[in-house]
Amino acid sequence: MFRYRRYGTRFRLANEATTEPRKRADARRNETALLDAAAAAFVAAGVEAPVRDIAARAGVGVGTVYRHFPTRAELVVAVYRHQIEACAEAGLNATHEPYAALVGWIDLFVDLLVTKHGLAAALRSDSAQFESLHAYFLDRLVPVCTRLLDAAAAAGEIRADLDAYQLMRGVGNLCIGAESDTRYDARRLVAVLLAGLRRPN
Repeated sequence: MFRYRRYGTRFRLANEATTEPRKRADARRNETALLDAAAAAFVAAGVEAPVRDIAARAGVGVGTVYRHFPTRAELVVAVYRHQIEACAEAGLNATHEPYAALVGWIDLFVDLLVTKHGLAAALRSDSAQFESLHAYFLDRLVPVCTRLLDAAAAAGEIRADLDAYQLMRGVGNLCIGAESDTRYDARRLVAVLLAGLRRPN
């Protein structure tokens, strides 16, 4: 009997050991699906998009959204951190020629900026959280943009007298209000800016 209990304990422990990583992986997938769904909802309706819409996009119940993100501010921060990471990874893994890689990444950067509509308002009650997110934004993305700019400059494709922060700030300024004015095409203006970086043949 004693041996049986020991064997049963070992079996349970082994079973738990294999089950826990699977649960954690499932939880990460569920959270990623929620973040992707929330990002899409934010693009469609701003950061005040109803939680029920986010849940429907993710194919989960409203309670699941609140279980992962008890407050809207937590959800907003998580969505933008998730998108910042995706943007950074895309730049680091770019495989195109240097200038094409830069242009492709800036296009993703514009997507990120446009989805920031309403971010400050959503986090107004927690300025520290907003400032922390802004610092994270710069810490993750400025080095990526620097790498892409340096590669394009080293290849002789662009001028070398503009740094990453200046370029990102310029692109950001061109994107202001883009989500609320159908007559304004921010991407076209950003394309003109990037064309201005090209060195003459």
